[in-house]
Amino acid sequence: MNQRIFLSPPHMSGHEMKYIQEAFDQNWVAPIGPNVDQFEKELAEYLGVRYVAALASGTAAIHLALINLGVGQDDEVLVTSLTFSASVNPIVYQKAIPVFIDSEEKTWNMCPVMLRKAIEDRLSKGKKPKAIIPVHLYGIVAEIDEILKIANEFEIPVIEDAAESLGSKFHNKQTGTFGDMGVFSFNGNKIITTSGGGALCSDNEQYIRNARFLATQARDNFPWYHHSHIGYNYRMSNVVAGIGRGQLSVLDERVLQRRKIFEFYKELFSQVQGISVSSEPENAFSNRWLSCILIHPEKTFGKTPAGLIEVLEKENIEARHIWKPMHTQPVFENYPAYMNGTSERIFEQGVCLPSGSAMTQKELARIEEVLRNYFNI
Repeated sequence: MNQRIFLSPPHMSGHEMKYIQEAFDQNWVAPIGPNVDQFEKELAEYLGVRYVAALASGTAAIHLALINLGVGQDDEVLVTSLTFSASVNPIVYQKAIPVFIDSEEKTWNMCPVMLRKAIEDRLSKGKKPKAIIPVHLYGIVAEIDEILKIANEFEIPVIEDAAESLGSKFHNKQTGTFGDMGVFSFNGNKIITTSGGGALCSDNEQYIRNARFLATQARDNFPWYHHSHIGYNYRMSNVVAGIGRGQLSVLDERVLQRRKIFEFYKELFSQVQGISVSSEPENAFSNRWLSCILIHPEKTFGKTPAGLIEVLEKENIEARHIWKPMHTQPVFENYPAYMNGTSERIFEQGVCLPSGSAMTQKELARIEEVLRNYFNI
């Protein structure tokens, strides 16, 4: 059998071992150290923000961002429904209430029309949301200017979930830097990885200072272990941060490679009626973390996402369904939701195709052969 083609595997730069070896040589294997300091500095410079906290995961970053905003029991947080559950779980950690917002057609991200409708309705019920969490899904920039305009109008802070969009830009400004705080993930399948890790960024020094404090078990400045706050074991380790430094050095190259893969799919499917791809808003630049398509079975003679995933799997090629909307998940289905039908349709019609930046021409040719045969191109 042919070697497996994964959806989005790690792609090492070759520079990682230099920083990892430094950590071992200096015996800096604790969750603090020179690599952490430098990774935070280098990431802040790349993003164009003042402060970054390197953390154990993107989930941890969202959790700490919510704590920074004082989100607690029975508070409401508006969040995109079409996303991974990690965007929502921290809201529940805080015993707060996620309020789900549907997608808009162009980018598949949070719909500003539904966002406004939700805010006005919650206010009419005497509940002012404590935060808004838009997501840049699969690296596609959300309608962030419209979302921020609404957020500013109603004076609601924004936590920007850029876990999937590191390297994406709007008006040449990095995603994750528009809101009050921005969240990133360096999970093993992301555009760059630290094997597991995340970051919280902001121009507000107190937010990041507080995040670092809480992430290291909230130990107060006493000569003994003294705690006045509940803390978390959320800090990134010095070894892992070394991987991040090596990965960050090739981030722009990885973005270009992912964009080329997207263009390969876009060109191929331009020959097929009933296949569409997500588009970039005007003045936006996507990292194209994952290349995704929508299949319209009524126009493709019954070809379906499940059918495509099955034929690819038979050739040892990984593909996946689009995220199942959070408002349809059993664990979240009883929370408020403001829907227009878009996210459920995208889930029913969507497929994520192999997008790894290390894919070879031979592997792309394997994928192309399956796609051509399935869609009779």
